[in-house]
Formats: sequence, C-alpha cells, structure tokens
Amino acid sequence: MKFKIKILDIATRRGVLLNRVDARNIGVLDGDRVQVINPKNGIATTAVVTTTSTLAGQGNAGIYRSTNERLSLAEDEEVEIREADRPASLDFIKKKMDGGRLTKDETLTIIKDVVNDDISSAELTAFITASYINPLDMDEVEHLTRAMVETGEQIKFASRPIVDKHSIGGVPGNKISLVVVPIIAASGLKIPKTSSRAITGAGGTADLMEVLANVEFSAREVQEMTEKVGGTIVWGGATNIAPADDRIILQEYPFKIDARGQMLASVMAKKFAVGANLVVIDIPVGSHTKVATMQEGRKLAREFIELGDRLGMKVECALTYGDIPVGHSIGPNLEVREALRVLEGASEPNSFIQKSVSLAGIALEMSGKAARGSGAQMAQDILSRGKALEKFRQIIEIQGGDPNVKSEDIVPGEHQFVINSPASGYVIEMNNTSLITLARMAGAPHDRGAGILLHAKKGTLLKAGEPLFTIYADREWRLQKAIEEGRHLMPVIVEGMLLDRVPSLSET
Repeated sequence: MKFKIKILDIATRRGVLLNRVDARNIGVLDGDRVQVINPKNGIATTAVVTTTSTLAGQGNAGIYRSTNERLSLAEDEEVEIREADRPASLDFIKKKMDGGRLTKDETLTIIKDVVNDDISSAELTAFITASYINPLDMDEVEHLTRAMVETGEQIKFASRPIVDKHSIGGVPGNKISLVVVPIIAASGLKIPKTSSRAITGAGGTADLMEVLANVEFSAREVQEMTEKVGGTIVWGGATNIAPADDRIILQEYPFKIDARGQMLASVMAKKFAVGANLVVIDIPVGSHTKVATMQEGRKLAREFIELGDRLGMKVECALTYGDIPVGHSIGPNLEVREALRVLEGASEPNSFIQKSVSLAGIALEMSGKAARGSGAQMAQDILSRGKALEKFRQIIEIQGGDPNVKSEDIVPGEHQFVINSPASGYVIEMNNTSLITLARMAGAPHDRGAGILLHAKKGTLLKAGEPLFTIYADREWRLQKAIEEGRHLMPVIVEGMLLDRVPSLSET
C-alpha cells in the first residue's frame, strides 16, 4: 500500500504510525513489523508498527525521525508500506527463554539486530531476562563478547601495552577511576578508559567525569586523546564501541539487574574493542554487593581471567572489601570533590586512597613498570608527588573541561538534611543497597548535586545526636522524598556494645 507521510520527531526507535484500518488492511498489529520503501531511491527499512484511530488518517502514515534517517523522505512524499518478516533473532531469543544454548552465529544475529534496531525494546528485554534466568555459559559469553565487538568500532594502537581497569560495581562511592586512570597515565602507560553510566548505582564513572568535562567522543577522538595525554575517561555509549552493550544497559536500568554473563561480556567487549591487552578487574565482595562471598568472588575472577585468555588479553582481578562505601561520599558532585581532594594531596579517606593505589599498583606490575609487590608504593609516589593531579588536569583539558578546577569549586546540592545518631554506640552496619537507594531517591545520578555525605563509618563510636550522614539534593521535593524513604530503610545502624541481658534462672 502507498501512503502520504508525515515526519514525526520521535527518535527512540525505528517505527511507523498507521491508522488502525490501514494496519488491518496490510495485515499487521501493534508491535508487528513493516517494510517501508522510498520509491524514489529504492531504499527500504524495517519499522515497528504503532496504530492510531485519530493521529493518522487513512492513507497517511507517520514516519519516526530515526526511521527517516535511512529513507531520506521529505514531508508529504509517498512511500510504500508492506508487511515484513519477523527477524530470525526472535527464534533464538525464544530458544534462550526455553533454556537452550546459543551458538556463535545465533548470538551474532541477535546482537546485529540489537545494533540495527531490528528488534523492539520489549524483545531485547526478553533476551536480557532469558539470560538472567538461564545464565550464559562461557562459550555463550565469549560469543556475546565477540559479537558486541564485531558490531561496533574498534581502536588499534600502534604500540603496547594498553592498560584498562574496571569495577563490577555494587559499592557506593566507588570513584577510584578518577584517581587510578591519571596514576597509570602519569607512569607513561596508555589507558583509554571507556565507562558506563550508572545502572544500579548512584553514579557511574561517566556520570562523575561529566561533572568536570565532556565525556561523549567518537572512537577516533578517544584514540587521538589517549595518544596525546596518555589517558581518557569517557562514556562508552558515545563511542560506538560495543554499541549493543549500551542498548542492553538501557533496558536493564529499570529492573536494576546485571546478568552475570552479560556483565562479563559487557566489561570485556569494551576492553577488547579499545585495544587493551592488560586489564585489572575490581570485584567488591560483601553482603550488600553484587558478590556476597569470597568464594563467589574467586569464581567470578576465574571467569574474567578465562574470558581474557580466550580473547588474548591478560587479566588480573582484585577482590576488594565491599561491605561499606568507598570514602565518605555518594553521588556525582560529592564524589568528584572527594577525588579532587585526594589528587590535591589529602591524606583521607584511607579506604579510597588505599583501594586506588592498590589497583593502580597491580596495573603497574602487570606492565613491568614496577616489580612484583612494589606497584602500590610506586602508585602512591606518583599520587604524593602531584604527578597524578597534573595528568588528570591534562585529561580534563583535552576533554574540554577546565584544567584549573579545584575541589572547592564542586559543590553539593543546595538542599540538605542531617541524619543524627538515634542512640549512643558504635556504627555496626552500613547497608550499601539502602544507601544507594537513598542517594537515587535524592536525585543521583541525574541531579549532580544529589547524594550522601557520610560522617561516620563502620566501627565509629558516636553519642546520641551526633551526625551520621547528610542527604543533599538539587530539588527540595526530592530531598523530602529521600527523608521519608530513609525513615524505614535504616541504611546505617548504631548499637551499643551491650545488645541484650539474659537473667539467671533464679531471677526469672
């Protein structure tokens, strides 16, 4: 059938809006696919159908802007629209839903359709859910990793080694890339760090770096900047490096899930695609993290190392303490301010500094820059001498930010509320999940000033009425929402050393 078209400013997916009568005549329903053909140039594309009885009259069709990027149609031009076959990838997704194992070709077909927008958001969510319920085995993880790399751009540096690091997340305040990357780059190594935005947390590395500089660059720009200053901290979603990964993350976000196999592939695909051959993986372990026990952490580490071997990459993993936040800050501005203070020479917080120099030290040892066992000290020396700060300023400048920015320039949200200790005693528990939920409720990571500043950590002795933490927000209504949520979340628990008294039998 032929239709006169209107261009609709909808860019989220390839789609077409049809009158319900026309859709019935073509033989399609909402969510089905049609082939849209520009008769002038012969270009055709597949689009997902949405129907209406009022927004498009019979004989008229609305073409989404993202659909028209391929067709190059002008307003009121004619197109031909016909029913399209369903993509083969749907059969493979159904196979995974039924507990089957995907082959290399089946996985590549799915990922190609993800990148080309040939499957809908609901269908991609089905694939994510199927992989969450029926975990990918290592062959499937390798297939997924290679498919993600193959369907995007890749960076190839003329010399090696190329270093990268990644934290699997789950710990609030894990801002260490802002210190680790400049330490490694200041040593003379190259580290093109591509990062994600927050999936389940209150701020991904890309969210933090965006406080200071632009993070959206092409793969070619990332390579050029890394060649010039030794390192970058950018958002992987803008590079077209492993583009399927960012589409998957977008669908994972509402459910706050991070399926193990997809997480392995997500991390390693981006490392492989930027040309990294030495990779350090941070695996936080704790009761409120993604990895609850050391045993589970070692298993995940072996999987990362095995996947690295399959891809020709040397991988080392660090199992780190994850039962409490890293440092005292949670949320973009607060974390960036704390990271800058450390780069500027602050000697606190110890947890943040120790974790940063330890992970940077592993990379320095893997590269041969430092002898085995001396990497952390070398990293500390680079930090203490101000070399890391100097390098970070170069990275900020080349990414379009102000290289003269200081920690005091970064301010938290204007609305704040202090939570005080309800009793005298020790901080005996910090629930990472609740702290992240509270920071997100306050607006993080989208509101950069939102977050939590911790005044006491686990083991601290407090008197009743002394401050536990402060909630910050850019908008007052979000602060009120966070306060209400915090009343029943109990993210920080304070107890005296005497928990109970059991009387003798003679007194009962």
